[in-house]
Order: sequence, then structure tokens, then C-alpha cells
Amino acid sequence: MQTSTDDVSKLQGRYSLTLLTPSSRYFSLCLSIGMVGALVVISTVWYMNLQEYWRIGAAIGVLLVTQYVDSRFIKNKEYSKALHASAFGCCVWMLSLLMGVVTSAITGKELQSFFVVMGMLLFASFRIGIYTTVLGCSIGRAWAICLIQPLAIFAVMIPPDMWGAVLSDPASLGYGITYLGCATAWSVLTDRSGRPDLKSTHVMVQAYVASQGGRQQDIESMMEESSNKSSVRTTLLRFGGTDGFALVFPEIHPGPYHPVGGSNITYKIYEKLNSRAMVMHTISDHALNLPSQFQVDAYLKSLDSMQIQNSGDRCSEPVVIYKGKTRVTGIAFGKNPVLFMSMSPYGMEDLPSIIKTESDKYAQAMGFGHVMLVDCHNAMGPVIPDKELENMLDAARECLEQLAKKEQYPFEVGYSNADDTKVQSEDMGMAGLGMACIRLNDARYYIGWADANNMNNGTRERVVADFAKAKRDLLEVCTSDTHFAPVKAKNSQGYYQLGLMAGDEKVSGWFLEMAKKTDKDVSAKKFDIFSSDTELLLMGSKIFESYSKAMDKSMNLVKIFMIGCSALFLTTLLI
Repeated sequence: MQTSTDDVSKLQGRYSLTLLTPSSRYFSLCLSIGMVGALVVISTVWYMNLQEYWRIGAAIGVLLVTQYVDSRFIKNKEYSKALHASAFGCCVWMLSLLMGVVTSAITGKELQSFFVVMGMLLFASFRIGIYTTVLGCSIGRAWAICLIQPLAIFAVMIPPDMWGAVLSDPASLGYGITYLGCATAWSVLTDRSGRPDLKSTHVMVQAYVASQGGRQQDIESMMEESSNKSSVRTTLLRFGGTDGFALVFPEIHPGPYHPVGGSNITYKIYEKLNSRAMVMHTISDHALNLPSQFQVDAYLKSLDSMQIQNSGDRCSEPVVIYKGKTRVTGIAFGKNPVLFMSMSPYGMEDLPSIIKTESDKYAQAMGFGHVMLVDCHNAMGPVIPDKELENMLDAARECLEQLAKKEQYPFEVGYSNADDTKVQSEDMGMAGLGMACIRLNDARYYIGWADANNMNNGTRERVVADFAKAKRDLLEVCTSDTHFAPVKAKNSQGYYQLGLMAGDEKVSGWFLEMAKKTDKDVSAKKFDIFSSDTELLLMGSKIFESYSKAMDKSMNLVKIFMIGCSALFLTTLLI
């Protein structure tokens, strides 16, 4: 599964590119209007020595009309996308005019209309690129419409009697045609960059963009086509009968990203179990993503047919083992141990599957039945280093050895959630927070849970420390690794980890209040273990590898063409 994790990390690194898109259509509208006004002033007053300010209003009017016309050619006819493309294109044209001003200042020559025409054709070249990659146009359609807006603005910005002289300059036409050719070549090459795995990289990009607007059908369909059928097991450790509280161990991974596929699967499970569940992040990675809502629904339906595997009324006292930077906390319910694995405050990415494979072997060798593993996901970090992976395996083995020797006692369990509180933050998913309390031998042990995508480094330690001050033993704080995003995060990750927005003090206070609430609910004295197996389509690692390679090749092409076009642009200083 390591390949999947690496490829997903690369794709997440590209998320910052989406932050270049303006957050509001009104911003793009105002920016484009302001830019066109400035273009007219600079072109007519500075370049053409004219004082015809009425052309500003005329150019803005033409801009607004052509923006609407452009939207009719865009896939799904999105007006906002036409505004964004127009705003960026006007900025490109402005860059050309400013280059002319700089050139004039350096050389002492008069401003030349060369930069007006080249800027117009640069604008058209930009439109070819953006319309083919993001907005769903073919090369032919992009060429048909690429000059509509630039030429229309030019027509009202420059007096008709000057059109012939301005547009017939060989140098400006030569540069402009070269840029149009580069844009066309770049578009063709980037579209083919994902082959043979991806027939069209542009279609994938367009499907992604559409999903960000709430239309995820295209991207889910693409992902389903590349997914493979696999058997998925879900284990449920329930306390207090059918109306009780449950720890859920699904062998699927939240994702791939909000709002696609199983991105909000943790809340869906929580809701399915009457909001009395803590959905754990198991030993899994994005290869185990559900690709579509259809698969999510099929998975949720499978929970109706869970079969009881074991029951009991005794559990062990907790065992905590530290090895290097790793920590494993275990507690056994009869012959069924639960291990919580963490590297906080150092952090790590998803644990690899070898953890599950080896832990299952250890458990069987010691006479245990099914071992339930939790990747606590409570600190940000890179892929776990080999040394710490060995430490984690050693800690798991030692924890199981000690649990096998531990005497077990009658227990009681309590649970509370945050549904009836005002707990809400941009770094938290829809299921909020949960708290479980296990009481045995006159001691209380707490397990905290958050429906969140990882946790800020140090947040878990702050919560544990505050519990200790309150004379409470907090065994672990886990997150579900939900990929639901209540807001669009303005960072390169694409999400806010728990504690980043709410702050450690507030998060700790929430958990302490929930612990007090949980104390009043401690009553369940029996556990039941259920499991279900169902056949579902899972994304696998191949799809992420294909997408990652396509994006890597595309970005390399972007760099090559940007360097070449920038070098060509700088040669205009010699004009």
C-alpha cells in the first residue's frame, strides 16, 4: 500500500494549484472590469496618445457581453468559470502592456503598439489553454472562440482607422502566432500525458473541477471504471445491546476527497448506528477508498447483515507500550484485543498493511481471536520511517504478550457525543466528538474520538495533560480521518486538522466536558463483537498511480513551456 500513500501525497501537493482560482465570481468580475479599464487607459492614452475616455465604458460593455457569450461555450455553461478565465486573461494582456512600458523606460524609445497586439494574442493563447484543460472545450472549439473577447475589446479600444497599421506589424503577429502555437501544442501534449492509463488528462481535470462544484458524477464514474472488486470486512465492538454504543473498525478508508465517494463515510456510519458510535481509522490507506456514492450506499446496507462473532462481560486493564517514537495502547475484551497505535506528537501518514499482517500473526500465536487495530491518526507527519515501523511492530507484539497474561475483570462502559452541544469548528467533520469511558477495578479509563482529518501536533498531548490534571486517565485520542470538508481549506493540504482552527485549549475543554457527561452514562456491562463481509469496488493503488503520473508529466510540460514562453517574452526587450 506504500505506493498508494506516496501517490496520494503527490496529488495532495497539487491541491495548492486550486487555490489560484478566485473564491468569488464577483471578485473575478470586478477584477476583469478593472483590468479592462486600465488596459484602455494605458493603450489609448499612453500608447496611442488619445484622450478618448469614452472607450473605457465601451470596452467594459463589450467585456460583459463577451463574458456571457463565452459561458455558452463552456461545458455546463458556467458563467463563473467564464468570469475567472476572463479575469486571468486580462491580467496576461496587462502584463504585456507593462512590459512595453518597462522596455520604453529602459531603452528610451517610444511606446510601441507591438505590445498591445502581442498582449491580445497572449490573451487568446491563454484562452486556448484554459478552455481545453479546465472548461471542457475541444481544440477546434477553443480556436474558434479564443479571439472573440480579445478582438472585441481591441475593436472598441483602438480607433478603426488604426486597426490596419497596428494589426499588420509582422513582429507582433509573429510573436502572437508563436504563442498560439505553443498553447495548442501544450494543450495536446498535456491531454495525452496520462496515456495509456488515462485516455484524456483534461477530462480527468474537468471532472475534478466539476466535483468541486458539487457535480461529482463524472469523476465517480471514472473512478468506478478503474476500481476493482474486493471483499471488505467491518468489525463492530458493541456495548449494551442493540441500543448501546459501538466502536467500529471498517476496513475501508475515508476519501478520496470531499465530496466524492466515501469522503464522508465516517459520518454515514455514525448516522447509520443512531449516532452512538466511534468510527475508527483502521490500518488502511487510500487504496481502500470507495469510489462512488453507489458503493457507499452498498457498504452501508451491508451493515444490516452483521453477524455476532463473540460476546463477553470481562476485559483486561489497559497496557501501554512505548518503543522509540511509537506508542501502542491495548485492552483485551475476552480473546479480542484492541490496539491503539500512534506516533504523536511526532506524527505519521497511514500505517502500512504489514502492521495488520504481523499483528494478526502475533495475536494468533498468543491464543487471541480477532485483533482490532486502530491507527489513531492524531499527529501530522510523513510516511513512518523503517526504524519506527519496526518499533511499532515490537510495541504491538509486547502489548499483546502482556495482554495475554493479564487477568480480566467485570467492567462497565459509558459513552457520550457532542450532538446536543455547541461543539462546532472548521477542523471537524459532521459527527463531531465522542467520548467512551471504561470503568473497572474502581478506575476509569477514557478514550476520546473526533470526526476529523488528523490532529494538530501537540493537541493530543494537551488534552491528555489536562485530563491528568483533572485526575482522569485518558488512554488515547483518535480521529476518524474523515475527508469531509465543512469549508474549503486555504492551505496546500486541502483540509484543517483538529486543533488548527479550534485551538488546543478549546478542544481540550470540549473533551473534558464530555468526560463528565460520559461518567453519568456508565452502565453497559457486556460486549458483543459483530462482523460483516461484502463485495465492493475499491479504488486500489493503480488509479492514484495513474493520476499522479499524469499530473507529474503535465506539470513538467507546464515548466518547459513556461520557461520557453518566458524566454521568448523577455526577447521583446530587444524589439
